Amino acid sequence: MTAVRQDAWSAEDDLILAEVTLRHIREGSTQLTAFEEVGEKIARTPAACGFRWNSCVRKKYEAAIQIAKAQRQKRNYLKKQSPLMGGSSMASLTSVDLEEGLYKSEGVTEETISIDAVIRFLRQWKNTVQESSRHMRSLEKKIRDKEEEIASLREENRRLSLQVNEVQTDYRVVNDDYKALIQIMDRARRLAFLNEEDEESKSRFKMDANGNLERIE
Repeated sequence: MTAVRQDAWSAEDDLILAEVTLRHIREGSTQLTAFEEVGEKIARTPAACGFRWNSCVRKKYEAAIQIAKAQRQKRNYLKKQSPLMGGSSMASLTSVDLEEGLYKSEGVTEETISIDAVIRFLRQWKNTVQESSRHMRSLEKKIRDKEEEIASLREENRRLSLQVNEVQTDYRVVNDDYKALIQIMDRARRLAFLNEEDEESKSRFKMDANGNLERIE
């Protein structure tokens, strides 16, 4: 059974973080304020909420973020247009009526905003996939080059190992021949020394009347 960390983020935590953050983006508030609100709801620090949003959750809601930003721009536009409208008529209109009137006058719908956001997201995703594909092809080429280099180095290592074995064999042969030669020379030296001793032992001398030594055969 896999243990679950006590500080692990659940799917519900991620959903709360996404909903609150998107609402703050839509209403023109800051993300820091959103993280503070989320932190109070799920008993986490704003820093932890911000890190979770940027590292994981944000990637899943790119299209929704674009929609929230478009809605924020629409709200800002409405606020700028409000002073230009008549006071009596303005008092009788709700914010929903204003938004619907603006959308009808500009020929824009929620469906159009969603489709545009989705198109932008898909284009970004396509670019990301293409960039990832190029990166993968580059990595695959580097891997093939490294594999070829490793194969070449292995072949070179095999060839050098054979040469080392041949040199070691030649060295053993020469060393054995050298030892045999030393033994032969030592044997010859001992034989020569013994022969000299034999010659000296066989030779006898006597002194003649003049005081000179003569070898006695």
